[in-house]
Amino acid sequence: PHETDKPVEQALADRFLPVDQYVGGIEHAVLHLLYARFFTKVMRDMGLIRIGEPFLNLLTQGMVIKDGAKMSKSKGNVVDPNHLIETYGADTARLFSLFFSSPEKDLEWSDDGVQGSFRFLQRVWKLVHEYAESQRHAFPVQGDDFSNASARVRGLRRLTHQTIKKVTEDIESGYQFNTAIAALMSFYNGLSRDRAEGPPSEEEAVLHAAAFSEAITRLVVLLSPFTPHLAESLWEALGHPPSVMDAAWPSNEEAAAAEESFEVVVQINGKVRHRFNALAGTADDLLQKQALSDPRIGAWIEGKTIRKIFVIKGKLVNIVV
Repeated sequence: PHETDKPVEQALADRFLPVDQYVGGIEHAVLHLLYARFFTKVMRDMGLIRIGEPFLNLLTQGMVIKDGAKMSKSKGNVVDPNHLIETYGADTARLFSLFFSSPEKDLEWSDDGVQGSFRFLQRVWKLVHEYAESQRHAFPVQGDDFSNASARVRGLRRLTHQTIKKVTEDIESGYQFNTAIAALMSFYNGLSRDRAEGPPSEEEAVLHAAAFSEAITRLVVLLSPFTPHLAESLWEALGHPPSVMDAAWPSNEEAAAAEESFEVVVQINGKVRHRFNALAGTADDLLQKQALSDPRIGAWIEGKTIRKIFVIKGKLVNIVV
């Protein structure tokens, strides 16, 4: 706006261009995208701007399908958002739209799916409020203080930090909101199972309270991009100052997220014959030794010559006879 002899102010163009992310429907590909790229290159060749491409990333989102056809006003097959908001709330509509399809694929509208999303949010609401009424105080326990924690506490923290990692990666890598929400649903299920186990033992009570406090807080923050209204209310119910939007996005602790054991598949000539669990960090030669020492594997290889043994770390032992 301050240039008197050019259509573009160079400093502003350098600041704002290229656009980080373009989101548009497939119907834009021939018109707007083509024209935007054409004029960008013309203006570059004229020396008005320095960039050659207007957008760094492109996401072409899918259509919403209802009754086998693209949802549109002209077809009369639209869903009234006001009815959804009045019946279920805006967050339910948001969660359903994000969960039931990846962004680049078409979304098949489902009333049952909307109700399923609503029931999930109701269960989260109940879990957080039950926790808030019984034990709302935060426990400032650092990761190192969990070194002697029980298996139950370690499992709770592992689930928390694996979820943080999964949700963060899914949002940042291709906007895979559906799989991020699926991880949050699994997170809720894990917290529910922990509650169903009953009160922790006296020895693990303090650390368990700290781990569950961390988990329930992270659940609300991780939900906030998808269901902001619900998360805001739950954040205040937990005794935190408004707003959840001001809370820092959690970072996962690799040590807490690491699996303590893993399943190893044993194959003979490519066919699965056995599985066993091993501690994380077990050396390949020990995995091989454990596989060969199992009597079930011994029965398969008895009288045969072992030609080679392949070990894929943390996953597979393949014996060639």
